[in-house]
Amino acid sequence: MPIPPMGPRPNAKKPKNRFGFSMFWMYALIVMFLFGMYYMDSNSMNREVEYSTFEDYLYSGGFKKLVIYIDKNEVEGVLTGTMAKQVFKDKDSSNDKSEAVVSTVIPNVDKLTDKIDRAKANGDIPKSMTVECRKSSALSTILLTFGPIILLVGLWFLLMRRMSGAAGGAGGNSVFNVGKSKAKIFDKDNDNKVTFQDVAGLQEAKTEVEEIVEFLKNPSRYTNLGGKIPKGALLVGPPGTGKTLLAKAVAGEANVPFFSMSGSDFVEMFVGVGASRVRDLFRQAKEKAPCIIFIDEIDAVGRARGRNANMGSNDERENTLNQLLTEMDGFGSNSGVICLAATNRVDILDKALLRAGRFDRQIYVDLPDVNDRVAIFKVHLRDIKFDEALDIDLLARQTAGFSGADIANVCNEAALIAARHDKSIVSSEDFNAAIDRIIGGLEKKNKITTSEEKRGIAVHEAGHATVSWHLRYGDPLIKVTIVPRGKALGAAWYVPEERQLVPAQALLDQICSLLGGRAAEDLVIGQVTTGALNDLERATKVAYSYVSLYGMSAKIPNISYYDSTGQDYAFTKPYSEGRARIIDNEVSRIIDEQYERAKNILAQYQEGLGRLADELYSREVIFTADVEAIFGPRQWTSRSDEIMALNKSNEKDENTSDNAAEEQAEDEDTTSAGNNGNETAPSSSSKQSTPPPYNGENQ
Repeated sequence: MPIPPMGPRPNAKKPKNRFGFSMFWMYALIVMFLFGMYYMDSNSMNREVEYSTFEDYLYSGGFKKLVIYIDKNEVEGVLTGTMAKQVFKDKDSSNDKSEAVVSTVIPNVDKLTDKIDRAKANGDIPKSMTVECRKSSALSTILLTFGPIILLVGLWFLLMRRMSGAAGGAGGNSVFNVGKSKAKIFDKDNDNKVTFQDVAGLQEAKTEVEEIVEFLKNPSRYTNLGGKIPKGALLVGPPGTGKTLLAKAVAGEANVPFFSMSGSDFVEMFVGVGASRVRDLFRQAKEKAPCIIFIDEIDAVGRARGRNANMGSNDERENTLNQLLTEMDGFGSNSGVICLAATNRVDILDKALLRAGRFDRQIYVDLPDVNDRVAIFKVHLRDIKFDEALDIDLLARQTAGFSGADIANVCNEAALIAARHDKSIVSSEDFNAAIDRIIGGLEKKNKITTSEEKRGIAVHEAGHATVSWHLRYGDPLIKVTIVPRGKALGAAWYVPEERQLVPAQALLDQICSLLGGRAAEDLVIGQVTTGALNDLERATKVAYSYVSLYGMSAKIPNISYYDSTGQDYAFTKPYSEGRARIIDNEVSRIIDEQYERAKNILAQYQEGLGRLADELYSREVIFTADVEAIFGPRQWTSRSDEIMALNKSNEKDENTSDNAAEEQAEDEDTTSAGNNGNETAPSSSSKQSTPPPYNGENQ
């Protein structure tokens, strides 16, 4: 079913102004000014001399011009070129275009002017020398006197503001804001595009968080009945299942402030910083209540206290946790503040954090089932130009065990593969290649194999396909290939069956199918190879689970050594050496029996096994239709096929019921219109309606 493309986002972020103010330019100007002042001072031809020395220069005819400042009793004289070379011997003035100037303080301005006039009249100094009397500039005096001090004070002020985060937006990364919260705030004016419509599947989890959002939007609906707002909710589940995405949807749906922070943001090298940031976070939340606080990866600070006490402990982390516990349920009132947290390690969290009154609810976000994966595929296919003939149901069946993040990666990888081959749309072949790429690794087309090795790989994979095809609980086959991918030289691709309850025979069939490759090597080639390493590893794990976890062995029935706390008996075993010997013997017996069973199946269908191996050797890739042409159709129906058929039947029944309801409503409207045309009121019998047809749900 084609998915309409997503329209343009109305609240797209505007590009930032590239010519905005930056403190870098302020610092550059200050440094350039300081260098300029230093350069001018070091290369200037200006010197202050004694009054007697000034008179010697005057009567020797060394000045071209005199400037007398009558308000300061100072005089400046511009030296001639000859006198400048004598006075400034340490500086090269040959290429300097500036004038050489000497200055001094005079006792009396009138006496100096009279003395200059008499010297000109007597011919002691050249008459060409000009004398000018003026008042000094107050601005220049202030700048020269106080300019360096003002500059240094201003530079210090800017640096302090920068460090404190008041200028330039340093914020929580500054030295003075080390104890401040680093939480990002989202409100109704924020450009958050994630809503509940973007979260496919997770119906139960969405119902829980939607109730929290509804409580914040309309609290009277619950408080009128005496209900209290929950303190917190913990999102638990494997990585990539959509815990953080669900929290983002809460931020997008709620019309209240949303504080988002990672658990690692509380951890700092300074003592007491974590607890201080917790206090600041809840202080901000109280000021903007009602609001939501979201802590991602809370296991960074919420680990159980006192665990591994002999190996040392992190007092700073424990202090942060203690402060978090106090803020969530202490003497202080946090009315209107709800805490959401996400983790995939709920087993290591402190028990005090999980009690009622703190995280009241634990919302488990599990891996999506086949229906949820269909919905997730439809969400991620909005922005992808894909073929209308794409079977989304088949893709969902092929990706059993995939998380939401994995499915997003499949869609992106398929688009990249299609673009690599210059396609205009993404086809089913691209999606299959993307799934193969993610599960098996990159295809190695240039890997060199001999004819004998290729024949052995074909026999091995044909053995897997033959055995699984004739087992009741064998997974449906998709294709068999001998093209190397990753570390595997070949592979048989199946549609995993997602059973809620796994019978004992299903585990035995799985072991038998895994051993089919080695059994085929032993039966056809006459010797076994190392290619069955991964098969043997998986078969052994399933056999040990059969005996020690599920209690299905006849010699050790109804006993499980499974540890739900996650400790897995790190240093001790919960059973004796005698019981361990019995477990090992039972595992060996099961492996041997299923190996012989696989060989018997292969011997029974040896002709088909040979034809299948020949097809693989020549074509390298064969599909379900090819296997069905050799062995005939399977006599067992896939569980996934049954679920898909049931879903289509339910959709058909719902559509039939809706159509019947619409027809009934139209009939009622017609009857009502006819009665309105009569003056006589309708009787009770005229109000009878035909019940909706039976839809198979109320038997």
